[in-house]
Amino acid sequence: MTKLFAKRFGELEAQLADIEATKRLEALPLSGSSVMEVDSNLLLNWKVKARELMRKACGEASPHMVAFLEAGEVGIYGTEYNALKRLKAVFLAAKEDFEGGYLNTVRNLVQAEVFGSELEQASELLLAGYASAAAVIAGVVLETTVRNLCTDHGLDHGKLDKMNADLAKASVYNSIQQKRITAMAGIRNAAAHGDTEKFNAGDVKGMIDDVERFLASTLQ
Repeated sequence: MTKLFAKRFGELEAQLADIEATKRLEALPLSGSSVMEVDSNLLLNWKVKARELMRKACGEASPHMVAFLEAGEVGIYGTEYNALKRLKAVFLAAKEDFEGGYLNTVRNLVQAEVFGSELEQASELLLAGYASAAAVIAGVVLETTVRNLCTDHGLDHGKLDKMNADLAKASVYNSIQQKRITAMAGIRNAAAHGDTEKFNAGDVKGMIDDVERFLASTLQ
């Protein structure tokens, strides 16, 4: 997915040049003066595609996305050409941050905070005697982290055991970590199916600790 996003950023940057090539002086009907304009249909087509890419790569509420939406506003006295220049500046800033890995860093910080809260909740449930619920929550964090790793390394999503095997095969982590994830997934599955005889509170505590360590090593 990361490679696909990089390819799309490059394609849309090239399309910007095509839009800029359509710039022309356009006479204003009332004032008699002229303004620089570009093909509005080409610009609209590009904006739709660029907005979708930035939504996926940067995030719906990211500063990049907010700035992009604001830059696209033409206003009463504005021109499509000026909007294009603003959009280009925001788009190229997002592309630079993406290529530099800074967008992934932001995403990782957010995920670390969210996942940390989820694991705290799992620990509190375990202390309250709800081992099964705690294991299920920790399992969600585990599977989401594995799925994100697959996304970052261009691997297909699927069942947890398949994604785990694919990541180990791609040398994202070693076979020891693969076995740990398999063991954690086993506790999660048993808890989800009500097979409480297959694990105990100590197993769940170890699972939460292992998920926390795995998360820390992943979101660096």
